[in-house]
Amino acid sequence: MLTTTSAQQCPYIPADVEGTDGEARARRARDNAGQPTLAFDRNTPYVDYAGIDTLLRLQNPRTDEPAETAFIIGTQIMELLFVLIQERWERARDALENDDVPGALAWLRRATAAQDVLNDSWKLLGDMSPTEFNRFRDSFGEASGFQSFGYRKLEFVLGNKSAPMIRPHKGMSGVAADLRALLERPSLYDAALRLLHRRGLPVPARAVERDWTQEYAPDEQVEAAWARVYADDRPGNDLYLLAEALMDVAERVTRWRHLHLMAVKRTMGGKPGSGGSNGLAWLARNVEKDVFPELWSLRSTV
Repeated sequence: MLTTTSAQQCPYIPADVEGTDGEARARRARDNAGQPTLAFDRNTPYVDYAGIDTLLRLQNPRTDEPAETAFIIGTQIMELLFVLIQERWERARDALENDDVPGALAWLRRATAAQDVLNDSWKLLGDMSPTEFNRFRDSFGEASGFQSFGYRKLEFVLGNKSAPMIRPHKGMSGVAADLRALLERPSLYDAALRLLHRRGLPVPARAVERDWTQEYAPDEQVEAAWARVYADDRPGNDLYLLAEALMDVAERVTRWRHLHLMAVKRTMGGKPGSGGSNGLAWLARNVEKDVFPELWSLRSTV
């Protein structure tokens, strides 16, 4: 891709944006005597660049209950973080497919930092009382976090594949196509196992080339391969570092699911979910499902 410092030529900068290079910035600082620019004829560049005016128009509570605003903002923050985490997991996956373990480790570290922020975002919702929730719950009807295609993409990248989970989004052609593409390609964990196989570890062929649309099933031989990785826990063993980085991801996923369960339990107890599920029981099953299962199971034998 051709890159340029010219604002007029760069497709990602509006045509009327001027003075975006280092020389222009230095000139502005001299002209302003080191003070920030205060006069603008229209939106500030900050508002235009990040779409702040658009962002702040997206909170539209349907009731007068103050807790509904926190509920909407918390949900929107999570959706934005889903996008960021997906990007980082996919970059880590692609790095593994290209035998670039250092690159994968860097992206996994960045992903776990975003996961920490995601988990902390439950604090916006976790102290909501059932009476507060009841005052606006009816207003969102059948809406449910289960319908989040951003979260579903994360599950597919992790390897929790399920073709029926695309069905809620069939009316959104672009979304359904994105999910189908993720369903049909190796997951982050698949890429790690394929790397181990290329490194000569005894990962069975059935785990290296399989139907990627199917949910991953634990395999004793895969556990044995990871156990051999853990037998050499020297800092220079990049596969050991990879295993622990994947565990960092997996632990945070489990923690997010548990925080979700606790938030629901606190606000609505055992009532049915708005999207048709049985609420707590559905969420509890997800909490119990291990991400990257052999990395957990081997800990009982190492």
